[in-house]
Amino acid sequence: MNLSTTTRKQDQGDVQDPFVSSTSNIKPRIRHIRPDYIGLYYPIPRSNHTMVNFTADHNMVKNKAVGLSTSRALTLVAIIFVMSLTALGLLYSQFPELEVEEKQHMKLPMDLEDAKQLGLVLDRYKEKYFYEVLMGVFMVYIFLQTFAIPGSIFLSILSGFLFPFYLALVLVCCCSAIGASLCFFLSNLLGKRLVRKFFPERAEQWSKAVTKHKNNLLNYIIFLRVTPFLPNWFINMSAPVIGVPLVPFALGTFIGVAPPSFVAIQAGQTLHTLTSTSDAWSWTSVTILTIFALISLVPVLLKQKLKEKFE
Repeated sequence: MNLSTTTRKQDQGDVQDPFVSSTSNIKPRIRHIRPDYIGLYYPIPRSNHTMVNFTADHNMVKNKAVGLSTSRALTLVAIIFVMSLTALGLLYSQFPELEVEEKQHMKLPMDLEDAKQLGLVLDRYKEKYFYEVLMGVFMVYIFLQTFAIPGSIFLSILSGFLFPFYLALVLVCCCSAIGASLCFFLSNLLGKRLVRKFFPERAEQWSKAVTKHKNNLLNYIIFLRVTPFLPNWFINMSAPVIGVPLVPFALGTFIGVAPPSFVAIQAGQTLHTLTSTSDAWSWTSVTILTIFALISLVPVLLKQKLKEKFE
């Protein structure tokens, strides 16, 4: 091999000169190579904007793949509804044989008179079939909360009539939290479409409020549950639509329903004297709810004060 050939190959990087670095001749060429092919294995974003677009497109494709159509969502909700009714029917079959005049009162209480008659029937069997009665109230309460069916207030009053105060309070709080969480999941399937179609303005207003209180969602949910500003069924259906996480939603529901339930359960202890649900409310109960609502805001105010102080 002559000298000219060796020199040419050294320039091409094929032959290493012991006095020349092995990378000195190829570095300039590597600097000008744009390794786009590496993106096949390790995607390299050109900029933050590209990464944002890529992430958005990825999420859009994922949502399209996972999301159910309206017809499938309706079918799934209908199946869950039928299965829930079947479970209630199986529970009813565990009750003792009722008399003819008692059977007509074994229905969901839609008003205070229904609650009174149902309470009188259940009270006769409570001592001998305590756990059946307790489980019946538990499952019916969750059923009403899950499918946003009115009547929970009457079951709260009925619980105060049938059970000791603290047991009734824990029962109502647990049922409210579990039922609201199940309604939360159903809203993910179907409720998003319903809320955006029938309540777009209210959902938009609440979405702005949630964004404003995103660092204090637990206290905000507690405040909404204590106060009558928004109905519970609307909160249950709207929460997943506007991005409220499940944990603060469920925990805030458990804590927030306690003060109003306290009033309803206390009224249930005198169920036979009530003529309407408004009889359960007094200036004392309103004062109690106001105090609890203000207490739920105290951590938020303290957090803001501390933040301003350290900033």
